[in-house]
Amino acid sequence: MNHPLHAQASGASMRTVNIQKLIDESRFNGFHRSILAWCFLVLVLDGYDLGVVGAALPSIMKEMGVTATTAGFMASSALFGMMLGAMFFGALADKLGRRKMLALCIGLFSVFTAAAGLTHEPVSFSVTRFIAGLGIGGVLPIAAAQMGEFSPASIRARLVALVFAGYAVGGVLVAVIGKQLIADYGWQSTFFVAALPLLLIPFMLKALPESVPFLVQRGRNEDLRRIAARVAPHQAIEPDAQFLVAAVDRQSKAPVLALFRDRRGFSTLMIWIAFFFGLFMVYALSSWLTKLLALAGYSLGSALNFVLIFNTGAIFGALGGAWLGDKFNIKTVLTCLYGLGAVSLAALGFIKSDALLSVVVFIVGASTLGTQLVAYAFAAAFYPASIRSTGVGFASGVGRAGGILAPIIIGAIVALELPLEQNFLAIGLAGLLGMIAVALVNHRLAASAAPQTAAAAT
Repeated sequence: MNHPLHAQASGASMRTVNIQKLIDESRFNGFHRSILAWCFLVLVLDGYDLGVVGAALPSIMKEMGVTATTAGFMASSALFGMMLGAMFFGALADKLGRRKMLALCIGLFSVFTAAAGLTHEPVSFSVTRFIAGLGIGGVLPIAAAQMGEFSPASIRARLVALVFAGYAVGGVLVAVIGKQLIADYGWQSTFFVAALPLLLIPFMLKALPESVPFLVQRGRNEDLRRIAARVAPHQAIEPDAQFLVAAVDRQSKAPVLALFRDRRGFSTLMIWIAFFFGLFMVYALSSWLTKLLALAGYSLGSALNFVLIFNTGAIFGALGGAWLGDKFNIKTVLTCLYGLGAVSLAALGFIKSDALLSVVVFIVGASTLGTQLVAYAFAAAFYPASIRSTGVGFASGVGRAGGILAPIIIGAIVALELPLEQNFLAIGLAGLLGMIAVALVNHRLAASAAPQTAAAAT
């Protein structure tokens, strides 16, 4: 029997189309490739904007004459902005459209990261980084939701994680060009580079489609027809076909409250806790790994090489974890990755060999930043399309509290001049707690696992 929103007309044409079902069952093609490329590029730029502070932090501390504790607060200013930006722009994107919110976020982080390079003292630096953080945080849930919505269901986790691998590529970009730019032109130059993405906004707006529930709610049938033609180019569709989505995917008037409906409340809280500890690990390392390795006796150049290895490991961890998540149970894969992060971080402070340290830093990258990138795919799969930006946005936003606290807490620990291994043990504890939180999520309630109930069009 045909799905009521996917009814067949004579021959192969269709009068009533469940467009989300059409997307879920589609085969990867140029349309998906275009969305993937743009979302990936946006996350590369986003990752650069966040990672630039970690690379420049030793030079900033020296030039501004600030303590480790003050530097921790400076690094956390962007993270506080990211917390608010992820929640605010994530929810707003589900209500007002993802494309315009994505463009606004790119504009914010490009302009104000560049502006941070013009500052000369901690307060103005922190203010500009806070505003940039609003845009950096807003981009994450919107990009995850965009790729998650338009991905074929069979490879959704891989594509979302591949998008978020761009985040790590941005970190690699910082490590590759940061050392030379700082040496030749000062730390400010690495911030000025961040203004370049402004040139890409008009092209991105033209290339990316709008959210399907958003278009259905507003009856924009022609836009939906164009999307359907690109998603399934060989599928004939009646000229008068109406495009609908299942009830679970219909746009919600109160997307935040919907996160706690249909027995999702406890699992939503556990996802928030997992993001809290995952982002604690990520931002503790992004802000302090260079400095901690410098304390261990490595030069700035050598420390940035380890940052490069860390981010390369993150790319492999994200893609490998997502591939396993599509093949097996993504919850189990994510639980194991959090555990591996805890173990590898605990080992990091005890390594004395440079070669072995490179291997362990690679594993740490795969199981901390790589784990968090898989966590975004996990959250995107858990929530239905109608609240996906909101769900990922609030998980990311609440999790930012961990990111905000991490540079401050690790900065305070560094200031205590404790043995190096205790710094890494403190970060590793977050991995253990994140593993427990993921294990408690009821994955049977995930949108990717639950049958979707059809509803009549309004």
